[in-house]
Amino acid sequence: MVKHIVTFKLNGDAETRRCVASEFAEALLALPGKIECLKSMEVGINENPAEDWDVVLTAVVPTMADVEVYAKHPAHVAAAGIVGPYKSSRACVDYSID
Repeated sequence: MVKHIVTFKLNGDAETRRCVASEFAEALLALPGKIECLKSMEVGINENPAEDWDVVLTAVVPTMADVEVYAKHPAHVAAAGIVGPYKSSRACVDYSID
């Protein structure tokens, strides 16, 4: 199994960033029912005003190849479109888990 962790820093005022993060989270949480290889999805919206990053997702897929399948799936592309116009930075780590 592979754990896919992505964090986003968004542009805009605090209210805009929170609204975009919430809409993005809702779309991401619907993906396990739409993308067969996606085994789980967890999304967190930052509550600490002292930190710069706004939202983090943790997804689990069977293989590293499935990360690409997930990334290219139309439902994921649509979800990413929500955050795209507001994205300031993105960081990602993929690693194997037992």
